[in-house]
Amino acid sequence: MNPQEDLAYQKAILGSVSRTFALTIPLLPPEMEVVVGNTYLLCRIVDTIEDAVELTPTEKQTLSKLFLDSVLGAAPAESFVAPCLYALKNHSNTDELDLIAHIPTVLRIFHTFPQANQAAISRCVSIMSDGMTRFHHRQNKDGLKDLAEFEDYCYVVAGVVGELLTTLFASYSPVFDRRIKGHEALAIGFGQALQMTNILKDSPEDQARGVNWKPARLNQSDLLQIATDKLADSLKYILLIPKNEAGMRRFCFLAFGLAVMTLGKIADRSAMFNSSSVKLSRNTVWIFYAFTKVAATSDYLVKAFYFVASRRLRQP
Repeated sequence: MNPQEDLAYQKAILGSVSRTFALTIPLLPPEMEVVVGNTYLLCRIVDTIEDAVELTPTEKQTLSKLFLDSVLGAAPAESFVAPCLYALKNHSNTDELDLIAHIPTVLRIFHTFPQANQAAISRCVSIMSDGMTRFHHRQNKDGLKDLAEFEDYCYVVAGVVGELLTTLFASYSPVFDRRIKGHEALAIGFGQALQMTNILKDSPEDQARGVNWKPARLNQSDLLQIATDKLADSLKYILLIPKNEAGMRRFCFLAFGLAVMTLGKIADRSAMFNSSSVKLSRNTVWIFYAFTKVAATSDYLVKAFYFVASRRLRQP
């Protein structure tokens, strides 16, 4: 196959399966854009299996193992594609089905990366896949057991991605590599903050289908405070990225800012909201996207944005 055709497919399908990441990933330096885009698509497959309501927990575990084996090179990709497409024959998202059918393409790109990057991505996908498998049988309307289990879930779904990004950023920027030493936990908090925001945003729809990823003994205000604390760690993480690495800063600041504004809308509506009512308008997203071009490389503007946007979250 033509490597350029493979890359063209990756770019096109990324735009089809995620508007948000199709917006943020191209902000990264070109060589990092390809790696992060490829990682997102691999993680999206794990997520597709996890979210497929038509699959039983046992079927999810079987498909997750087949997928992980294909990523780790223990089995050919084709041994995953056919059974997965058959199991998801009634799946409504045709773009996700197209991505599954093209996993051999995605893995061809993956195998062009340096060994260190392949190892880091494999670790991320393995932890995510194995972690989601542990939580397959915990999908119920009562919620997760406690805060520790909630944070564990947010780690395997997103905190591990924060770790991967840190590995990639550190290999690209020696300055960031020095700065992040001793502060690696901030990367986990960054990923967890984004996931906690998504869980809170989607909780009404999740509960309607009998799923609750929130800890049973914590109320909405407690969870808002925990997510806010994680966002404060995320701010520290972003400020460790050198100002001259504008793409890396914008990539993180854009995701961070959208999460802060979404969490603010959830706080404004208290317990009475649905996903549509707290979803940011397209206009808001594009205005903030333009703002990041100016603000991302200014510590003052990044901090000022957080101070203003998180004001509702910091109120008692």
